[in-house]
Amino acid sequence: MAKYLYKLGEWASRKSRQVLFGWIAILIVAAIGVGSVGITFNDDMSIPGTKAEKAMDVMNKEFPHGESGGQIKLIFKAPEGQTLESSSTHQKIQDTLDLVLNDKAVESIANPYQAGTISKNKEIGYATITYKVSADKVTDASKDKIKGIAKIAEKNGVQTEIGGTVAFSHVKIGGTSELVGIVIAFGILVFTFASFLAAGLPIITAIIGLGIGAMGILISSNFFSVQATSLSLASMIGLAVGIDYALFIISRHRQQLAQGLSVRESIARATATAGSAVVFAGLTVIVALCGLSVVGIPFLTSMGLSAAFTVLIVMLVSITLVPALLGMFGHRLSPKPKKQVDSKKSLVVKKNKDSNKWGRFVTRYPIQIVLVCLIVTGIISSPVLHMELGLPDNGMKSKETIERRAYDSMAEGFGDGINGPLVVVLDGSKSPNTQVSFTKVAKELSDLPNVSSVSPPTPNQSGKFAMVTVLPKTGPNDSKTKDLVNDIREKGINVNKDEKVKLMVTGSTAVNIDISDKLSEALPQFAALIVIFALLLLLVVFRSILVPIKAVLGFLMTLIATLGFSVFVLQDGHFINFFGIPEAGPLLNFMPVLTTGILFGLAMDYEVFLVSRMREDFTHLRDANKSILSSLKHSGPVVTAAGLIMISVFASFIFAEDSTIKATGLSMAFGVLFDAFVVRMTLVPAVMTLLGKSAWYLPKWLDKSLPTIDVEGESITNHIEDNIDKKVRKY
Repeated sequence: MAKYLYKLGEWASRKSRQVLFGWIAILIVAAIGVGSVGITFNDDMSIPGTKAEKAMDVMNKEFPHGESGGQIKLIFKAPEGQTLESSSTHQKIQDTLDLVLNDKAVESIANPYQAGTISKNKEIGYATITYKVSADKVTDASKDKIKGIAKIAEKNGVQTEIGGTVAFSHVKIGGTSELVGIVIAFGILVFTFASFLAAGLPIITAIIGLGIGAMGILISSNFFSVQATSLSLASMIGLAVGIDYALFIISRHRQQLAQGLSVRESIARATATAGSAVVFAGLTVIVALCGLSVVGIPFLTSMGLSAAFTVLIVMLVSITLVPALLGMFGHRLSPKPKKQVDSKKSLVVKKNKDSNKWGRFVTRYPIQIVLVCLIVTGIISSPVLHMELGLPDNGMKSKETIERRAYDSMAEGFGDGINGPLVVVLDGSKSPNTQVSFTKVAKELSDLPNVSSVSPPTPNQSGKFAMVTVLPKTGPNDSKTKDLVNDIREKGINVNKDEKVKLMVTGSTAVNIDISDKLSEALPQFAALIVIFALLLLLVVFRSILVPIKAVLGFLMTLIATLGFSVFVLQDGHFINFFGIPEAGPLLNFMPVLTTGILFGLAMDYEVFLVSRMREDFTHLRDANKSILSSLKHSGPVVTAAGLIMISVFASFIFAEDSTIKATGLSMAFGVLFDAFVVRMTLVPAVMTLLGKSAWYLPKWLDKSLPTIDVEGESITNHIEDNIDKKVRKY
């Protein structure tokens, strides 16, 4: 691969303008494509085959007209000192609802006074407005009319909030998050390169690659089920790795220019060496992200494939467009010569030319450092023992949003359970007396713990099926609500035996609980797959038994520490105000699996860039300690800069409005911070110091049977140097 990349880098540097205009043309064509076909996101996060989904299918089949139209709830709160039954308040609400009828898209209105949807204290009630079309097809014009009507009611002295199945807030595509990350990354690059020009190139190439990747995702949303969060996740990862991959190639190029290589030769070698590592690292991230499809959950597959596609594009941009731009700017990217130092300082510099302070510190106290890393990991990871999974509901949104205000108003009037009702489908097709059985089952459900109320059974046209709405006393993401779902299902076993009635629980709350359970079951399997893949991959790359084991154990430390930190902040609520998290709540149910896939790819990136240099130096020097010092001296600064850039990009998404994106950005930022600086830059060299030469042990029979993968492109460098030596000897 290194030979092909050498030729590719040399070609790109010669055809720099064509390569640049080619990528820009692809970006323009992709943008035109988006403008032509539009964007069609599908934010469905269901998992076919779960108990709740099966119950939903039965309900839709037996009650085909039950939930056909989108619904908006107008929630009214009486003025202080009055109730909704006060004559003036009653009249104002009636006048408000009369305005709603002016919208021809409205199918019907369930008046709170007629439907009985008024709280016990008569202070809060809601009207249900049903539209002729489904919730996702209710027009913006209809939504604007409802907002305007709500404002009129507010002016008349009746507090009015808007809820229901029709969404008023959407995940914003793009925004300040990416901009903040780019600005911080640019600052880190300027400090690293001491050059505005060199710092700007990784930003430019990453933006072009990210733009093409994002456009591709937007176009694919018209043909596949793609969530809006998939685009945000792809942007997060694509921007971070795009900048990092360009950083590795440009850094190697500048080092070679400082050694006296010509521009074109340096570009070709940088593409062959650092470019080989970039391709390997990129493919590792892509495999990890595509591996999310193994879990068998559609929305996770969509997220993984979207992000993998974006990483593929930025990787291709890195090994083609970066060399092209390096060729265009030539010697202007050469590092400035270092200032001369006095004789005393020069002796110190010469003595420490192959090491730095951090390397000498880590290799001097390896046992103490390993113990500290393990203790820190244990402390940070401890909250994972009480981790709870769920999907964010409207109660976890900012109090400034329409959905959160409606959520709070409904909870105030009718209890927390009103925001997460459970729908129980009763299948009495085998019961000898269905109506009596249905009534008896409803009574038994009302006797379960944590039940606020149970509606009378509503039979379908055949009378063989009925629906019962169970309101819990607790909210959708409360663990007691999950217990209630399990209690109903256990009750169903006995009911099926005694009454010949089958109970099936569904509704958004039950669906979310089943999704969380499914993801919890999938995590160990996915983690095991990742670990096995990592062991085999690193065994081939580093030709060592202990190095892959050490790398995998480090990854597992990063994973549990990241989950522990996420639970500590997002679930337990520590520092949520500092990070701008509106409310504490259960961890995103797909975060553990998603974190495993993403962090594996990124962790292996840093492992390869750092440890491959150790292996390269050990092969030449046969001195384990010197190889560690050399790696931390030469590869350490690049890994440090790459880690800081990735952290800044992920952390910038904490400023996003969507709670899902906030949580993901925060967790990923901490995960990279921990892996890059605690595991790779601290624990790894300390463990390698303790292992010494044994770290590179591999039985000869295994060494012969393994394929050779030249990650750093060392073979091409040796080949070129050998050719140069032959020419010198010839003349």
